[in-house]
Amino acid sequence: MAVKFKYCRIQGKELAANTKTGKGIFSMFNQMLTDGVMDEEDVGLFKEIDAWFAEELPWPPQCKRQEKVICYFKMENSEMMMKMINPLLWLLERYEHPYYVVYTNFPGEIVYEDEYQIVVKVDENIVIEDVQASWSPED
Repeated sequence: MAVKFKYCRIQGKELAANTKTGKGIFSMFNQMLTDGVMDEEDVGLFKEIDAWFAEELPWPPQCKRQEKVICYFKMENSEMMMKMINPLLWLLERYEHPYYVVYTNFPGEIVYEDEYQIVVKVDENIVIEDVQASWSPED
Protein backbone atom coordinates (compact mmCIF):
# COMPACT_ATOMS: atom_id res chain seq x y z
CA MET A 1 0.00 0.00 0.00
CA ALA A 2 1.45 3.34 -1.06
CA VAL A 3 1.21 6.23 1.39
CA LYS A 4 -0.25 9.42 -0.02
CA PHE A 5 1.39 12.45 1.54
CA LYS A 6 -0.55 15.66 2.20
CA TYR A 7 2.32 18.16 2.51
CA CYS A 8 5.73 18.88 1.00
CA ARG A 9 8.53 21.23 2.03
CA ILE A 10 11.87 21.90 0.34
CA GLN A 11 14.53 23.01 2.78
CA GLY A 12 18.27 23.36 3.10
CA LYS A 13 20.85 22.23 5.62
CA GLU A 14 21.47 25.78 6.82
CA LEU A 15 19.23 26.95 9.65
CA ALA A 16 16.97 29.99 9.60
CA ALA A 17 17.88 32.52 12.29
CA ASN A 18 14.38 32.86 13.75
CA THR A 19 13.14 29.24 13.56
CA LYS A 20 16.39 27.27 13.93
CA THR A 21 15.01 24.88 11.28
CA GLY A 22 16.22 24.31 7.72
CA LYS A 23 15.73 27.36 5.51
CA GLY A 24 12.93 27.01 2.98
CA ILE A 25 13.73 27.05 -0.73
CA PHE A 26 13.10 30.77 -1.21
CA SER A 27 15.21 31.68 1.83
CA MET A 28 18.02 29.53 0.45
CA PHE A 29 17.89 31.39 -2.86
CA ASN A 30 17.72 34.79 -1.19
CA GLN A 31 20.90 33.86 0.71
CA MET A 32 22.51 32.73 -2.56
CA LEU A 33 21.60 36.13 -4.06
CA THR A 34 23.12 37.93 -1.08
CA ASP A 35 26.27 35.80 -1.37
CA GLY A 36 26.51 36.48 -5.12
CA VAL A 37 27.07 32.84 -6.04
CA MET A 38 24.78 32.63 -9.09
CA ASP A 39 25.34 33.70 -12.69
CA GLU A 40 23.26 36.65 -13.92
CA GLU A 41 21.08 34.42 -16.11
CA ASP A 42 20.33 32.11 -13.17
CA VAL A 43 19.50 35.08 -10.96
CA GLY A 44 17.00 36.17 -13.61
CA LEU A 45 15.42 32.70 -13.67
CA PHE A 46 15.06 32.67 -9.89
CA LYS A 47 13.55 36.18 -9.82
CA GLU A 48 11.05 35.24 -12.53
CA ILE A 49 9.92 32.16 -10.60
CA ASP A 50 9.89 34.06 -7.29
CA ALA A 51 7.65 36.74 -8.88
CA TRP A 52 5.26 34.04 -10.12
CA PHE A 53 4.94 32.61 -6.60
CA ALA A 54 4.48 36.09 -5.11
CA GLU A 55 1.63 36.66 -7.57
CA GLU A 56 -0.03 33.25 -7.17
CA LEU A 57 0.35 32.49 -3.46
CA PRO A 58 -0.92 34.62 -0.60
CA TRP A 59 1.81 35.69 1.82
CA PRO A 60 0.76 34.30 5.22
CA PRO A 61 0.55 36.94 7.96
CA GLN A 62 2.69 34.80 10.29
CA CYS A 63 5.49 34.90 7.70
CA LYS A 64 5.12 38.67 7.26
CA ARG A 65 5.51 39.05 11.04
CA GLN A 66 8.51 36.67 10.99
CA GLU A 67 6.95 34.39 13.57
CA LYS A 68 8.55 31.02 14.32
CA VAL A 69 6.72 29.16 11.55
CA ILE A 70 7.52 27.10 8.48
CA CYS A 71 5.53 26.56 5.28
CA TYR A 72 4.52 23.44 3.39
CA PHE A 73 2.91 23.06 -0.03
CA LYS A 74 -0.33 21.10 -0.13
CA MET A 75 0.24 18.10 -2.36
CA GLU A 76 -3.40 18.03 -3.52
CA ASN A 77 -3.00 21.42 -5.25
CA SER A 78 0.71 21.46 -5.96
CA GLU A 79 1.00 20.30 -9.58
CA MET A 80 1.61 23.78 -11.04
CA MET A 81 3.73 24.90 -8.09
CA MET A 82 5.98 21.86 -8.32
CA LYS A 83 6.31 22.45 -12.06
CA MET A 84 7.57 25.96 -11.22
CA ILE A 85 9.82 24.61 -8.43
CA ASN A 86 11.61 22.10 -10.69
CA PRO A 87 13.89 24.74 -12.30
CA LEU A 88 14.83 25.91 -8.78
CA LEU A 89 15.79 22.36 -7.83
CA TRP A 90 17.88 22.25 -11.01
CA LEU A 91 19.62 25.48 -9.90
CA LEU A 92 20.32 24.03 -6.45
CA GLU A 93 21.90 21.01 -8.15
CA ARG A 94 23.88 23.24 -10.52
CA TYR A 95 25.38 25.19 -7.61
CA GLU A 96 25.80 22.03 -5.51
CA HIS A 97 23.61 23.48 -2.78
CA PRO A 98 22.31 20.66 -0.54
CA TYR A 99 18.57 20.43 0.02
CA TYR A 100 15.95 18.04 1.32
CA VAL A 101 12.44 17.37 0.07
CA VAL A 102 10.30 16.63 3.12
CA TYR A 103 6.96 14.85 2.71
CA THR A 104 4.68 14.48 5.71
CA ASN A 105 1.13 13.99 6.90
CA PHE A 106 2.00 15.34 10.36
CA PRO A 107 3.58 18.80 9.96
CA GLY A 108 2.64 20.13 13.40
CA GLU A 109 0.18 22.76 14.61
CA ILE A 110 -1.32 24.49 11.57
CA VAL A 111 -1.75 28.24 12.18
CA TYR A 112 -2.57 29.28 8.60
CA GLU A 113 -4.02 27.54 5.58
CA ASP A 114 -5.02 28.54 2.08
CA GLU A 115 -5.69 26.64 -1.14
CA TYR A 116 -2.01 25.88 -1.81
CA GLN A 117 -0.09 25.94 1.46
CA ILE A 118 -0.10 25.58 5.20
CA VAL A 119 1.95 27.31 7.86
CA VAL A 120 2.87 25.48 11.06
CA LYS A 121 4.37 26.55 14.36
CA VAL A 122 7.93 25.45 14.93
CA ASP A 123 8.14 22.89 17.72
CA GLU A 124 10.59 24.59 20.07
CA ASN A 125 10.99 21.38 22.07
CA ILE A 126 12.99 19.79 19.26
CA VAL A 127 16.70 20.21 19.90
CA ILE A 128 18.93 20.19 16.83
CA GLU A 129 22.34 18.69 17.47
CA ASP A 130 25.32 18.07 15.28
CA VAL A 131 24.85 14.37 14.59
CA GLN A 132 28.17 14.06 12.76
CA ALA A 133 30.06 15.08 15.86
CA SER A 134 28.55 12.23 17.85
CA TRP A 135 29.06 9.46 15.28
CA SER A 136 32.14 7.86 13.83
CA PRO A 137 32.62 4.93 11.40
CA GLU A 138 34.04 2.83 14.26
CA ASP A 139 30.71 2.98 16.16
